[in-house]
Amino acid sequence: MSEHQRDLVGYGAEPPHAAWPGGARVAVSLVLNYEEGGERSVLEGDPASEGYLHEIVGAPPVVGGRDLNAESMFAYGARAGFWRVHRTLAEHGAPLTVHAVGQALERNPEAARVMGAAGWEVAGHGWRWTDYRQVPEDAERAEIARCSATIERLCGRRPVGWYTGRTSRATRRLVAEEGGFLYDSDDYSDDLPFYVEAAGRPHLVVPYSLDANDFKFLIVHGFTTADDMLGYLVDTFDALHAEGADRPRMMSVGLHCRIIGRPGRIRALDGFLRHVGRRGGAWITTRERIARHWLATHPPAR
Repeated sequence: MSEHQRDLVGYGAEPPHAAWPGGARVAVSLVLNYEEGGERSVLEGDPASEGYLHEIVGAPPVVGGRDLNAESMFAYGARAGFWRVHRTLAEHGAPLTVHAVGQALERNPEAARVMGAAGWEVAGHGWRWTDYRQVPEDAERAEIARCSATIERLCGRRPVGWYTGRTSRATRRLVAEEGGFLYDSDDYSDDLPFYVEAAGRPHLVVPYSLDANDFKFLIVHGFTTADDMLGYLVDTFDALHAEGADRPRMMSVGLHCRIIGRPGRIRALDGFLRHVGRRGGAWITTRERIARHWLATHPPAR
């Protein structure tokens, strides 16, 4: 239990001045979760089909069999949604971090190649898109290594960031022990990066977001239309922009190929990027660049 001590104080009333490049008020981190092909399936030896984050909200998994409807909804993300997101980001020249599931990349190497060619940061997101809470530590360690090697082989560069999502108690320590990661994002507790102790040394956390996140289209009482998400993203950015006059902040935006990549939802991403461009004062960047900036500007206390 000592590996994840709860900290309900954080930076308190006086967070550090982020000193983002160019005097930006808000560092905006767009994150695309690439998971399609790594979800649960009896074809992979899982006991049931995937029942999480697809369009039939609340439908139970098929135990001992395939759910062809769910499978095709995930396939949409890889076949069509990814390319719609790619086109939208290219139109804006917006950088991106990908949370990439290793097996998902291996099943669509063309998408992996395009990520590398676009200069996107590709961070690790597990070998499979599954819950790691009950995975044995040795198996999780091996899958972190396997995911990292796959990203390096297919995208041309090893990952320096990590996000499992459904972590085990050991995940952060295993990531820190691996030695090649600058940061992890398995945390939602702040508007700025911060340090924790992991594997006996300071470890950087670049927090993520589940509120400014398109997954709310696929939960009860979440987003229904593109306007719902766009309004929430704009409100979040504007509040952080106002606070950033004195204390610059960070904003994470979570995206999924099979969700925001639908034609009726992509306008939320396009509209948000247009709003940020008009408003100014933003540093749209990758999580790696945020991590490197924080490590250089606010190094851990010795």
